[in-house]
Amino acid sequence: MHIALLHYSAPPVVGGVESVLAHQAQLMTDAGHRVTVLAGRGAEFDARIPVRLLSRLDSRHPQILTLKEQLDAGQVPADFERVRAGLQAELVQFLSHCDLLILHNVASLHKNLALTAALYNLQRPRRVLWHHDLAWTTPRYRAELYAGYPWDLLRLPWDNAVQVVVSAWRQRELAELLGLPLDAIRVIPNGVNAAVFLKLEPQTRALLARLPLLAAAPLLLLPVRLTPRKNIELALRALAELRHELPDAQLLVTGPEGPHNPANAAYKNQLLALRDALGLRGAAHFLAEITPDFLPDAVAADFFRLADALLLPSREEGFGIPLIEAGFSHLPVFCADIPALRELGGDAVTYFDPDSDPARVAGLIAAGLQASPATRWAQRARRGFAWENIYAQHIAPLIQEMGQ
Repeated sequence: MHIALLHYSAPPVVGGVESVLAHQAQLMTDAGHRVTVLAGRGAEFDARIPVRLLSRLDSRHPQILTLKEQLDAGQVPADFERVRAGLQAELVQFLSHCDLLILHNVASLHKNLALTAALYNLQRPRRVLWHHDLAWTTPRYRAELYAGYPWDLLRLPWDNAVQVVVSAWRQRELAELLGLPLDAIRVIPNGVNAAVFLKLEPQTRALLARLPLLAAAPLLLLPVRLTPRKNIELALRALAELRHELPDAQLLVTGPEGPHNPANAAYKNQLLALRDALGLRGAAHFLAEITPDFLPDAVAADFFRLADALLLPSREEGFGIPLIEAGFSHLPVFCADIPALRELGGDAVTYFDPDSDPARVAGLIAAGLQASPATRWAQRARRGFAWENIYAQHIAPLIQEMGQ
């Protein structure tokens, strides 16, 4: 589809809505859509996405500010309709080949009511009214709003338009304002670009594109080579038990086969067979299936930042560097009770016998993570508010529906 996203301004103008618009434009472009941004101020922020500037879309355009001064005093300016008609003509020209128009806040706020009126009158394309803020429900704006046209455009359900808000609270406010049932208004939250926020390496980003790790709750990290002394089969069996209580739990084993023993190739195959026998395909991930190389330190550090816990069931360790890395990453540790790890972790980690019943290990992990508000919120944030997940769960279905 050819999708246009419209706001008063676009990046590099700094603002929450501008940031959301840019993320949405990039996600839609990544999904194969042709995307154009329409704004009054801004510049190109992605070489794939044209930014078309119509100066009077800007809430700070001198003519728009003059109109707003009179409107805020309760007077409809004599030239309001002339400006509205001019804006409408410009928009019709720019949107003639567009399939879908997404309006950010311009149907919600009174920053440029001539633009709001012009967009209200458009018959095509189909519109999504994306509400971040609502003028009519915000006390600080009430002195600037009046009954009648054009202020009432901000509290009318527009024809041929889908209503979207960013929170359930806004959904309730808008439903009451417009006289609509709640289910007539979609809730699509804002999010965070996990790769940018966490400064993930390009290799990490490529691996995340292949593995559903952002959907894990929790994500257990096992950063070891594939050798029998690492006791990886216990981690697999514990994951299978854990998923009875936490069905979205996942395990990431980052290392390749051990380099010095030819038998490690057979051990890898045994682990993969056990994973499949336990029904863990898609939940227990071995990076050795994707790359034969050990991860660079920077990529390994990325996975410590992404994980919810370190799981280390080794039968033998000389030291235990992953415990230190987990400490630098504020990551809870669940590890085998062996001398080297006990010496290193002291009373700050959770231990289990390397020959423990997998259900007991799973119980320790579940109890430890569920007792931590920070861990629970990290899982919720990653699953519900990473832009990739928001797009897949909410925005892509909306676009598909609008295109039917």
